[in-house]
Amino acid sequence: MTRLVLGVLVWSMVHLFPALAPAARKSIISRYGEYPYKGVFTLLMIVSIYLIISGWSSLTPVEPDVLPEIYTPPGWGGYAAAVLVLIGFVLFLAPYPPNNFKRMMRHPQLIGFACWGVGHLLAVGTLRSLVFFGGLTAWAIIEIFLINKRDGAWVRPARVPLKKDVTMVAFAVLVYLAFLFTHHLLFGGTNLISAS
Repeated sequence: MTRLVLGVLVWSMVHLFPALAPAARKSIISRYGEYPYKGVFTLLMIVSIYLIISGWSSLTPVEPDVLPEIYTPPGWGGYAAAVLVLIGFVLFLAPYPPNNFKRMMRHPQLIGFACWGVGHLLAVGTLRSLVFFGGLTAWAIIEIFLINKRDGAWVRPARVPLKKDVTMVAFAVLVYLAFLFTHHLLFGGTNLISAS
């Protein structure tokens, strides 16, 4: 559990740093250069992902008393999770191709991250799920507020043809379906719908 907690904390703090301390970030880049800064950032991301994966994997369901259920998810939690995670997949892609989702929300990827996290929390009530999904959901929400405070007023992007939205959503749905039906193979456990 320690590694999982550390992984979530490292991930969150490294991502929050640019919005939390923009002056310090600028000073570091001015002193050491942009590439060394990005190199350290990338290294810390790799460390955090390793800690998260190894920490999660070490807490296997076969070990007694390691996965206590903090709360009992609702009976409909698995279905809600399936919908929220689908929304998360769509919004996670939104910052990249031209689309109108970026006109509706300032931080589609972070909102998608939060949907993904909340969805899993509705389906699974174990301690490791609360640490991982709850921790990353909290990070995404805090990140949104900090970036808004740092960057000030938001300028909406120009409108694009609807077909670009349809193309992006269709691709996101295909990726989502691939993950949905291989979830138990990639990450263990059951698929989201049957998780609850």
